[in-house]
Amino acid sequence: LPQFCANDPEVFVQAALLAQDYCDAIDLNLGCPQMIAKRGHYGAFLQEEWDLLQRMILLANEKLSVPITCKIRVFPEIDKTVKYAQMLEKAGCQLLTVHGRTKEQKGPLAGVASWEHIQAVRKAVSIPVFANGNIQCLSDVEECIRKTGVHGVMSAEGNLHNPALFEGRNPLVWEMAEEYLEIVQKYPCPLSYVRAHLFKLWHHTLQVYQQLREELAKVKTLEGIADVNRELKLRCQEEIANQKGGEKPKEGLPFFHWICQPYIRPGPKERCKENGISGPEKGVRGKRALEDEEDRNSELLSKNKQKKKLRNPNKSFDPSLKPKYAKCDQCGNPKGSKCVFNMCRGCCKKRAFKETADCPGHGLLFKTKYEKSLLWQSSQREIQNPEISWRGKVDVEETTLNEGG
Repeated sequence: LPQFCANDPEVFVQAALLAQDYCDAIDLNLGCPQMIAKRGHYGAFLQEEWDLLQRMILLANEKLSVPITCKIRVFPEIDKTVKYAQMLEKAGCQLLTVHGRTKEQKGPLAGVASWEHIQAVRKAVSIPVFANGNIQCLSDVEECIRKTGVHGVMSAEGNLHNPALFEGRNPLVWEMAEEYLEIVQKYPCPLSYVRAHLFKLWHHTLQVYQQLREELAKVKTLEGIADVNRELKLRCQEEIANQKGGEKPKEGLPFFHWICQPYIRPGPKERCKENGISGPEKGVRGKRALEDEEDRNSELLSKNKQKKKLRNPNKSFDPSLKPKYAKCDQCGNPKGSKCVFNMCRGCCKKRAFKETADCPGHGLLFKTKYEKSLLWQSSQREIQNPEISWRGKVDVEETTLNEGG
């Protein structure tokens, strides 16, 4: 089931047509709350544009041979969320996944998902409804189905930290990690994907072995990642061998750190407490507010910023000192300082390709390469037809002699 982010009916359908022969359905992402979705104008940032969403789903239903499904986030108001879901159903959505959080509930402000919203949607529509949110173990799945009446349940972070969640097991972390690395060997993917998955799997253990966390972040090959995984396994096995009878997990974990288990993301108040922030300022604040406070106090710099400070002691994180970039004429992103079109690289590339032009500032040489290809084609024709080439040279020489004679 491929998921597409889109904000244009024609573009969405053209992309979906390429995938429809290889899947059972096409899913439209209306739930992404990240800043990249805001900049790209897709995901949860389309949830107020009902006319556009109707046109996208209607056209997809008309052109595609497979069903169209949607994943959404809720509005603060249950009534509005229900009307939103009914609108999508009427437009032609044939399965709806409801994440019980608003688009503002993300990162440290994620909070608890509202199963009450999901239950209301389930009762209001006749198509299948899946629930998403608050799923950390199999008992959560069972409770969610019982309370909301949904047809199915999805899990994101819970499943990433424990891939055996839907089996009701809590296996040893290295068993899951080794199985995952075997899959990567068979079906290669970018190293950043592998590293990201292992950071989730080994999350609790990497809090204990900080040095290996840094090694996992720096390693450049799949073999190197496998070596770090083996070292983590050996250290955990050594810890198990030296374990005393009756010893309990530390840091309030339900299981020892080498066992797959959920990670409960700390809320804003917990983050403030961890960073030593107290007094009237503490409370519900966004990620940017916390970062700004870190910038004002070097003792509260994040680990990433501390590393940057070590590499460059003169480094400043004061936002007022950041250079102001001119914006791209097309999309508003920072433009290239030497771009001949006054655009960012992405927009410049599209225009240069369309017009067969060069932009030395961005290293785009479409015109130059096109001219070279014409010269190469001409030289190939001469090689394939040497008589024509030779006769041409003779004619030129005779003409020159006659002119001189």
